[in-house]
This record gives sequence, C-alpha cells and structure tokens, in this order.
Amino acid sequence: MRPLTADDLNPAILKVQYAVRGELAIRAEELREKLQADKHDLPFKKVISSNIGNPQQKGLDQPYLTFTRQVAALMEYPPLAEHVKGKWPQDVLDRAKELQEEIGSIGAYSHSKGVPLIRKHVAKFIEERDGYPSDPEDIFLTAGASAGVSLILNVLITPNVTGILIPIPQYPLYTATLAQYSGVALPYHLSEPDGWSTSLHEIEAALAKAEKDGVKPRALVVINPGNPTGAILDKRTMAELVQLCEKHSLVLLADEVYQANLHRPHTHPFHSFKQVVRELGSPVPLFSFHSISKGVKGECGRRGGYFECTNIAEDVRALLYKMASVTLCPPLSGQIGVDSLVRPPRPNEPSYALWRKETDTIHDALRQRTQLMAQRLNSLPGVSCVDSPGALYLYPKLELPDKAVEEARRQGKSPDTLYALQLLEETGICVVPGSGFGQKDGEHHYRLTCLCPGVEEYVSALENFHKGFLAKYGGL
Repeated sequence: MRPLTADDLNPAILKVQYAVRGELAIRAEELREKLQADKHDLPFKKVISSNIGNPQQKGLDQPYLTFTRQVAALMEYPPLAEHVKGKWPQDVLDRAKELQEEIGSIGAYSHSKGVPLIRKHVAKFIEERDGYPSDPEDIFLTAGASAGVSLILNVLITPNVTGILIPIPQYPLYTATLAQYSGVALPYHLSEPDGWSTSLHEIEAALAKAEKDGVKPRALVVINPGNPTGAILDKRTMAELVQLCEKHSLVLLADEVYQANLHRPHTHPFHSFKQVVRELGSPVPLFSFHSISKGVKGECGRRGGYFECTNIAEDVRALLYKMASVTLCPPLSGQIGVDSLVRPPRPNEPSYALWRKETDTIHDALRQRTQLMAQRLNSLPGVSCVDSPGALYLYPKLELPDKAVEEARRQGKSPDTLYALQLLEETGICVVPGSGFGQKDGEHHYRLTCLCPGVEEYVSALENFHKGFLAKYGGL
C-alpha cells in the first residue's frame, strides 16, 4: 500500500501559516520540556508565553471570574446545588436553575445556532449596548469567534476569485483562513505614526489594485480594538468605513472581541459597527464577532463566542444555518460562558460586589502593565512603541543593525524572527515576530502580550536582551 504523504493533501492546506502557534511557540515548548530536566544549561528558570492572548494559561495565571465558574460548575453537575445552597450566592443558583430548565443536560446537542434562551440574552446585551433592536434569530453562537470568522469566510469565498480586505498588521487567523479556502488577501496598511489609524486612502488603493489584478473584492475586515495594535476606531472613521462599503458593495466583518479591553475608556471609548450602521441607516451587510476568550473573562479553553447578522437577507441566513448544522452545535460549556458574558451580575444582586472587584482588578492590572511596558520599551535605543489604548498587546517597532539583518538573511529568516528566537533562547520570553502579522517592506516588529505578571522583572529582561542584541550586532 502506498503511504499517505503531504502531496496527497489539499494543496491549499500547505499555504496555511499561523504565526502565533508557529516556529517560536514550538521552540518554546521544547525549552519548557528541557527545563523539567534535573540538569539543564538554560539561562532562565521559566518560559514566559507572551506570544498569545491566553490569559489563564499556566504562568500567566489571570484569575477566573467567580460568578462564571460557579454557574459553570452547577451546569456541569446539577446535584452540586444542594451542597452549596446557603454558601454560594442565590443569584448563581437561580441562574443555573434557569439555564438547566431551558437546556437540560449540557451533554446533549443544542440548536445548531445555539440555545435559544442564550441567543435572546445576547440580543438583549446588544440592544443595551447600542440602543438599537437585536433579533435573536440574527445571532449564531459559535465555538469562539474564530469559528464564526471561518464560517463566514467560507461562505463568502469563491476560490481564487474572491478578495477579502484585511488590515496590516492583522491577526493571522485571517490570512490562514483565506489560504485554507483559497481566498485572495487584499492588504491595507494601518498608519503607525498616527497610532495605527485606519486610512481610507489605503483601502481605496487596495481596491484599485484588486481590480487591476482581476480579483473581486467581497468583504472588508476591521479589527476593533486592534490586534496586534490595540488601536480603537473613532465614530467618524467608522462611519466613513461603512460608507466605503456601501460605495463598493462590500460585506463588513467587524472583529470586536476586545471591546471590553479599554485602557483609557474616557478618551478612547468603544463603539460597535452595529451601532454606527443603524445610526446611518445603512444597508451594508454586517457580521459582528465577539468572544468569551478576551475581555476580563479569558475563558479561551471553553470555546465560546457569537456573531450577529445585520442587514443579512433571510435566504443567506438560511444558508448560514445549514452550514452551522454540519457541525451540529457549538460546545455547551462555551454557550454557558457566553450567557455569563452578556448577563453579568447586576448591582442589586448578591454576586455583584465580588464580580465588580474581580473585573476592576484585572482591568487595572492590564492598564498598568500596558502603560509601563510601552514607556520602558520607548526608552530603548532603536525601539518605538504605540501606547495601545485597547486590547491585550503591544507591537513595538525595531530598528535593527545591518549586521543583524544580514545574519537573518544568511539563516533564511526574517530579521524580527532572528531577534525573537534569540530573545527566547536567552530569556525564555516567547513573542511573535511582526512578519507573522504583516508589515511594510524593510520594517521589523514583534507582538507581546500585556498579560504577564511580574512585569518589572519581565520588562527588565526585555531591556537587557535588547541592549545585548545591539552590542552583538554592532549597534545602530
């Protein structure tokens, strides 16, 4: 029998790249294994996973929210209610009972779009956030926002014909999914000198290039707040983007999973594209994505999220339902997490005080780490870093010595990959090279999370490595 080889597989799969879990992450796991040995020669005591927004990962250890976990525990094992009665807050017990009466066992499949009651709660959350009605029938619960993005791109793309406008730098989910479905990435560059702002001129230029290349643009992806940049769009820019989509008959994909990660909400508030579309009375087809993995919940492993359809025709929605049905339903544990996301304790409920304390503590820690890290990185020679007003990351720019660029070329790597690999080998800090997110030719960046505890020690290690790297390769 002839063995199965890579040549037998779908050739599109060979083009898929996902830098967040790429070469650096693989090497980090090898080093983590090596640290377990009684004797090792590594110059650090632990690997710090600053490459991925995974708040509760071992080593980052962001605390879970008590309310979320108590409801989840009662849903997993309903008899627990008798043991915690009088010990856990009554609103937790009431919430679990309500959900159990609707769902039954979470070991059973749900509706393919998600539990109807939870979709009603999502719609109410959106209405309260935006001030405009939301229909539960427009809500699809998903296994994290990524599954929703993948579903929508799958149905939008005609292989090797359809173009999707994506911001550069971008979250690698988009280029990876486009490669998987043989879509054409149409990059538009964000403006780093202007705080990673979105330029309509850049998008128009990308559209003109697509027309010249015979590619049919179908959708515009906007990540707000940005990943990896942390930039937050103002309403004027958002309105201009909606009008651009109208002009060019584009579907708008709004990745809004970091909407709760606001470090300066008074000066940089979040506004949803749903709200802007409704204010303008726009007919633009819009898919909006949200997740339980980010914000202050950080429940990445539960795989919970949703997308809302706005201005989407009924026959298109029916086709989306058909495709969602192929995977039967999103995980029930994730759906329960979504319910806790969109229905946190209210001020008059017993769980509220603790929930408020826990969420404020996490927000404060993320805000302080982000500001401290940006300040210290900007003090280094050859480094400039936008102080992100949102999300969970910083994306510093590196000016690297010519000798470092030459050495990277000799090794067949991008210069920022060389930098990141040496950072990992010398400090145990794992970051993602900017080449994995996209950047202008000749530029170098890396993305790191602001989730790491012990930030003083962490930033000191980054500083010492950077100075040593410049000395090693002859400075700037």
